[in-house]
Order: sequence, then C-alpha cells, then structure tokens
Amino acid sequence: MQAKKPTTIDSYIADFPIETQAILEKIRTTIKKIAPDADETISYGIPTFKQNEANLVHFAGFKNHIGFYATPTGHEKFKKELANYKQGKGSVQFSLIQQIPYDLIERIVKFRVKENKQKIKK
Repeated sequence: MQAKKPTTIDSYIADFPIETQAILEKIRTTIKKIAPDADETISYGIPTFKQNEANLVHFAGFKNHIGFYATPTGHEKFKKELANYKQGKGSVQFSLIQQIPYDLIERIVKFRVKENKQKIKK
C-alpha cells in the first residue's frame, strides 16, 4: 500500500483505507495509553514504539490483516492466547475481517513495558 516510505506514524497510517486507518490508530492509542513515555518512530518501515532506546512493539497494516510484533518475548509469553492467530517468526496476524483483540494487545504491551523496566534495573 505504501507508495513511498513513511517518515512518521501519521504518514504511515494515512496511506491506508479509512477502515484500516481506524484500526491502526486504535492500536497506536492502546500502546500510548500503556506506554505514554515511549518514543514513536518508523523502524523497518513500520510503526515502532521504543522505550529506553529498546524496541517495545511494532505494528503494521496489510491488505487483509494487521501485523503485530512484540519480539522477542511478547509472543512466547502469550503463546496460548495467540494460538488462534496466524503467526510467523516473531509476528502475529490479526485478520481485518475478525475482531481485533485490543485487550490482548494491551496485555502484551504491559508485559513488554514491565520487561523493559526490569532490564534497566539490572
């Protein structure tokens, strides 16, 4: 969908159909609610949230799904809850024709925030 490489999350989201934009924006808002101090950036060509200079989570829009990336540990920790979704190495796909599990995304982000904070303490 991307004609040119986006430089901001706003420009990334703006390139999608309105229905997908709403989903991407809600995911963004969900992440910001849990990690308000996280930095927003584009990394690997997709929206990325960084906390303490470490990647927290990434997400991406596609024609038929939303990709969510909470690597390396977020997917392993929530393996059972993610089992019903198509997955790849370090990724999960949420179909656009099904309900997006925002509550699960929220729990994964909370886990990643806590994990990143523990790394700093060490």
